[in-house]
Amino acid sequence: MTQLTSREFNQDTSGAKKAAENGPVYITDRGRPAHVLLTFDAYEELIGPHRALDLLAEPIGVADVEFVAPKKPDVAQPVVFE
Repeated sequence: MTQLTSREFNQDTSGAKKAAENGPVYITDRGRPAHVLLTFDAYEELIGPHRALDLLAEPIGVADVEFVAPKKPDVAQPVVFE
């Protein structure tokens, strides 16, 4: 586990990225954990095979639903101010 202050992170971002190759890097703000830096591979492993965006993109059964948007017969008229 690596821990850096916000100042250390800002001064050596490259070092923080290298440290993240070995595990999470905890970044503190005023002595309290504020952020965690992970490699993308570690992040993907953390969230698992089902990413939220993928699940929203193709919900199960959507291909079977046919949707036809209704057309409005009335047309908006311009406003006349008197």
